[in-house]
Amino acid sequence: MVHLITGNKGKGKTKWILNKANTDIKDILGSVCYLDKSAQHMYELNNRIRLINVSDYMIDNADQFLGFVSGIISQDHDLEQMYFDSFLDVSHLKGLDITPAIRRLEALSSTFGVSFFISVSMDEHEIPEELKEYITVAL
Repeated sequence: MVHLITGNKGKGKTKWILNKANTDIKDILGSVCYLDKSAQHMYELNNRIRLINVSDYMIDNADQFLGFVSGIISQDHDLEQMYFDSFLDVSHLKGLDITPAIRRLEALSSTFGVSFFISVSMDEHEIPEELKEYITVAL
């Protein structure tokens, strides 16, 4: 399942997903991955959560980002959850339509059983109508 956490910059999205990841890891038997644009939050995450600094991997567009996510999934059959902080930045979708990327993530979720929690720096009314069903938290 894809879960969108929406709100403009400074509304508390990062704090929400950090808390969610740290709370959920207590009940998860598999693994959890947290993708961000830097390693800034490394010490705020439980040590069972793998933090990946996406900017280290020379990703230039949304297709490369989705390929990167697919690669992570293919290498970890125990992966249960992925958290994407600063999604518009790490996926290179700032100012672009996020619908195709979210649809592909939903397909990956359905196929491989991975839940995605995605921080999107957009207010709820800016999210395309066809994606509103994925909004879990609007800050």
